[in-house]
Amino acid sequence: MKKDDCFYLGKIVKKYSFKGEVLAKLDTDQPELYEKLDAIFIDLKNNLVPFFIEKSQLHKSDLLRIKFEDVDSDADADTLIKKELYLPLELLPKLEGNKFYFHEVIGFTIKDKNFGEVGIITGINDSTAQALFEIDRKGKDILIPMNDEFIVKVDRENKTIVVETPEGLIDLYL
Repeated sequence: MKKDDCFYLGKIVKKYSFKGEVLAKLDTDQPELYEKLDAIFIDLKNNLVPFFIEKSQLHKSDLLRIKFEDVDSDADADTLIKKELYLPLELLPKLEGNKFYFHEVIGFTIKDKNFGEVGIITGINDSTAQALFEIDRKGKDILIPMNDEFIVKVDRENKTIVVETPEGLIDLYL
């Protein structure tokens, strides 16, 4: 399994017991969706390795307490601390309306209600306080905040996102 075929679910943050249990911090608004998994991929030296889950349960809201098969000791669990967890993309719940996954909208066209066609989404910058659409307009980079108030419509069928940005925002880049 390649990382491109998976989504990041979270990270193992600490050991839970001396029997090999670990706690994972999940990167999701709905941790309960991932409480009953059979297996999960763990990134070990840039290889996704499947680990089978003996049992798991939510622990204090967004932490998932996991007991993996064949991870039976403190030392076994130590090797998994700070490792990233992944699942296949097909396990992502489908989003509807104006909600979307970042990877899903790469390649979509952005259209602004006032400006017109802006360009193609080449990436999402989520390293700032506000996530930004990275848009290519004929070789120029344009950044538009991914603000719910700006997003008018996500049209998956036509691969477009209609936005209404403050006047002059797009012109700043041109």
